Amino acid sequence: MSVRRVVPNIPTGTGDASGDAPAAMRANASFYELLGFEEVMNQGWIMTLASPSHPTAQISIMTTDRTGPVTPDLSVEVEDVDAVHAAVVRSGAEIVYGPADEEWGVRRFFVRDPNGRVVNVLSHS
Repeated sequence: MSVRRVVPNIPTGTGDASGDAPAAMRANASFYELLGFEEVMNQGWIMTLASPSHPTAQISIMTTDRTGPVTPDLSVEVEDVDAVHAAVVRSGAEIVYGPADEEWGVRRFFVRDPNGRVVNVLSHS
């Protein structure tokens, strides 16, 4: 199994899904831009910032997960989400959500790690 990137999800104040980032998201983006990150994706409820020189170095700022039952603590992009899902199910770990094909072009599922953290495991379509 191949991991493509790991992205921490930073929770922030709630907002709407209109596509306009709430003030708390903009404040976070401004702070992380000071560290060299640039906005690469903004769905209104989640904004991802990446390093221009190392694009897989990313963070996501999230108000709430729009389709999942909880807001995940971190996201792990893998090469084959279905193979990882099968391995996780065989291990007996708790599946919190999915697998699901999301409208923004990912297939994903949520799993709870041994510490109780929710991990969003995904592959881009």
